[in-house]
Amino acid sequence: MRFTLFTLVSSRTIRALSILLLWGIATLAMSPSVQAGPYSALVVEVESGKVLYEKNADELRHPASLTKMMTLYLVFEALSRGELNLNDNMVASAFAVSKPPSRLGLKAGETLTVEEGILGLVTQSANDAATVIAETLGGSEPAFAEMMTEKARQLGMSSTVFRNAQGLPNPNQVTTAWDMYRLGRALLKHFPHYYSYFSTENFWYRDHKFANHNHLLENYPGTDGIKTGFINSSGFNLVASAKRNGVRLIGVVFGGLSHSIRDAHMMEILDDGFAQMDGHEPAFHLASLDSTHFPTMLRKPLEKSVGRQRIEVEEQDDPEPRMLRTTKPKKLASAREEAIALPEEREPSWEIRVGVFDQAKEAQKRLTEAHKTAPFAFRHAKSGVLSHTIKGKKTYIAYFNGLSKEEVTLACQSLKRKKLECSPSVSG
Repeated sequence: MRFTLFTLVSSRTIRALSILLLWGIATLAMSPSVQAGPYSALVVEVESGKVLYEKNADELRHPASLTKMMTLYLVFEALSRGELNLNDNMVASAFAVSKPPSRLGLKAGETLTVEEGILGLVTQSANDAATVIAETLGGSEPAFAEMMTEKARQLGMSSTVFRNAQGLPNPNQVTTAWDMYRLGRALLKHFPHYYSYFSTENFWYRDHKFANHNHLLENYPGTDGIKTGFINSSGFNLVASAKRNGVRLIGVVFGGLSHSIRDAHMMEILDDGFAQMDGHEPAFHLASLDSTHFPTMLRKPLEKSVGRQRIEVEEQDDPEPRMLRTTKPKKLASAREEAIALPEEREPSWEIRVGVFDQAKEAQKRLTEAHKTAPFAFRHAKSGVLSHTIKGKKTYIAYFNGLSKEEVTLACQSLKRKKLECSPSVSG
């Protein structure tokens, strides 16, 4: 193996690089008339409305299963008005049970209670349960979608249009990071007694255990909600809320390349948001990310023109560990995009230096510590310790190699949170 000596760079440069690697290579598979920029994100402090991080937050995106946040908003509203009771039974129609995964596995004619429906959406992101709710409250799914869009207007979500209750692919179902923040904040403020459902970690239904797809509940202290989502045309999405020392932040991420990378990025920008609220300067310089931006071509549809739903991909909310499937577009706008769309076999291998030490045993100890910190990122990597002598002084370099760009991004984000070195380089 030929080892490439790493160039020492500042921690902020590494953080900016990791974001470039994360978001600069996504080109999403969509209909010929719709191509969304893959990434947008937002972090806001709820009480003051202070914006702590923002990127492409006003641009249209497909919500995927974030749609179910609005489905649940209307359920909570009906419960508050006394129109529904948590123990009321809802009947599954043949249309509802025909929905693709994720789902509870309902059969036509079976019933589930309103509370079971809520828990099915919160944990399993069940499309069949969402449709049952839509038909119960709206009489039909199209009618319920109109109710959803009308409620969005009332909540100030001026860029959002809903066409179904689950978030299954529909080119006319669009939203923005800002609108999803507004919806998350409304759920928290308007229904604090029902909001706690979003922190449910597991749900048992007819001898089946369904785990919550929002892994920040277990991996990021202070998180108490709220929803994940995935379809091809959106990438991996997440709205998350966390509270620390009396400060509550809501973050929104659209367009992750995988659930793990999306989660790591969300934790990174939430960390930075909490640090800002403690008086620190922002760690992210947005101008440095401009080169990764793909212009959006989404257009907000006319709200009365309900198009025929096109099933682009089954809604498997956060499939694990599957990565977002991408396709090369027919026409590329620039040489930069053409470089981004290179076939996978031409992508270089990456190395990461995780520390330089005076003793070999210290370097080996760092390798063990780093692997425990980012086991998913290093699952296919090879590790080693390289001795290096400069002016008669021998040092030992701990490194991993054989990594992809995505694995480098995920590893560096995890290591930086533990204040461990992460210096990436392309292998020779």
